Amino acid sequence: MLDQSVRDKYTVVVGLEVHAQLLTKSKIYTSDSTAFGATPNTQVGVISLAHPGTLPKINKQAVEYAIKIGLACGCEISRENIFDRKNYFYPDLPKGYQLTQDKTPICLGGNVKVKTSEGEKTVILNRIHIEEDAGKSIHVADTTDTLVDLNRAGVPLVEIVTEPSIRSSEEAQAFLTEIRKLVRYLEICDGNMEEGSLRCDANVSVMPKGATEYGKKVEVKNMNSIRNVQRAIDHEAERLITLLENGEEVISETRDFDAVTGTTSGLREKEELNDYRYFPEPDLSPMIISEEWIESVRASMPSLPSELFLKFTEKYGLPDLDAGVLTDTKAMAMFFEELTNHTKNYKAASNWIMGPIKSYLNEKSEEIESFPLKAEQIAGIIDLVDEGKVSHTAASQQLFPAMLENVEKTATQIAEEQNLLQDSDEGAIQSIIDEVIAELPDKVKAYKNGKKGLLGMFMGQVMKKSKGKADPKVATQLLNKSLSK
Repeated sequence: MLDQSVRDKYTVVVGLEVHAQLLTKSKIYTSDSTAFGATPNTQVGVISLAHPGTLPKINKQAVEYAIKIGLACGCEISRENIFDRKNYFYPDLPKGYQLTQDKTPICLGGNVKVKTSEGEKTVILNRIHIEEDAGKSIHVADTTDTLVDLNRAGVPLVEIVTEPSIRSSEEAQAFLTEIRKLVRYLEICDGNMEEGSLRCDANVSVMPKGATEYGKKVEVKNMNSIRNVQRAIDHEAERLITLLENGEEVISETRDFDAVTGTTSGLREKEELNDYRYFPEPDLSPMIISEEWIESVRASMPSLPSELFLKFTEKYGLPDLDAGVLTDTKAMAMFFEELTNHTKNYKAASNWIMGPIKSYLNEKSEEIESFPLKAEQIAGIIDLVDEGKVSHTAASQQLFPAMLENVEKTATQIAEEQNLLQDSDEGAIQSIIDEVIAELPDKVKAYKNGKKGLLGMFMGQVMKKSKGKADPKVATQLLNKSLSK
């Protein structure tokens, strides 16, 4: 581990390349299925294999998905798009080239705002472009063979490329988290890094504090979680600083990340300029995106996490913490929105989602989509508590669990069946208070002589005699009044 004083001499510079598999039912240039988990090499056809005489045709939905993420990131949408052949050899690239966008990416510029421990940061984007995925090489343990599955070849991707504007692993983690949230809100990618549908390569370099010229960068691959991206950047930054401190040269190379050891190892040296011999795809005409098309896509977009965060804090008056949790997933945000249609106690609605509901979901390892109760039923619990008919303790510890066992019933029905409704009748409660005071004359005398802490004991006796049904607010008011006589 480097001493912090040594680390502080350098600035870490990170640029990310994020590949998101688009949730289309067919591939980007052909009708082959994109279903995950199929038997290897059963979802590949002659177009994906570039057989002579075959012609690709662009998947319109893939284009619309790319426009959506571009609009969400504030990018400029290119009106004229040309597709290019990116030539390189790879065992699982069946055509010998990849169809991508070189000179005319569909989205230019843009940015993503992220929250870090140092406050809000802005990650600047260079571009977002459309391309096709390659197949998948599978290395079997204890064998020298490599198996190739071409089912993934031709699956549509968007590649989100940042400028080298990220200055820490925390910022990179926050950016990836926000991108994953965005693609899930837009429903264009499931964001599952463990399945490879969201992948990230990190370009890392370091330079002395105050320098204006970036250091030599290394590219780190094979990070299958957001946490591992952060770990890889931290390790690589420390390795590069150590090299510079020891007077050694940094080699521009591609490195592999080992999640077990948390270290990287060299794969191959990088050329200063990769010669992919790009040239325009002759079998695809230029794609023109009209203003009408862009506006129709914009009109179909849902509210974005940042918009909902603002709405939840400003319109509903929730703290930033609550709004952050509630907008973590689209489904959670929509459940809260539905709940606000049935109750105006927005903070209570947030508390119920963040408390009992999330605890239930965590215990079951489920998402909010699987929650068995409707928003209207949760609102019914909130109403009973607000009206003083059920205590919050009884609501969370007895009523809520009982409703989960009887999902077709309302909060009121369960409260009545479980005998949880509180008694707010002042006459009945006063009668119980009179009994308690009459039974404890010594305690009453002590209370009047200054031992005000005995009030809790009196309340306990009142609740006991009422079998927990006395409204605590009413009981407290009446008890204070009786003891002050």
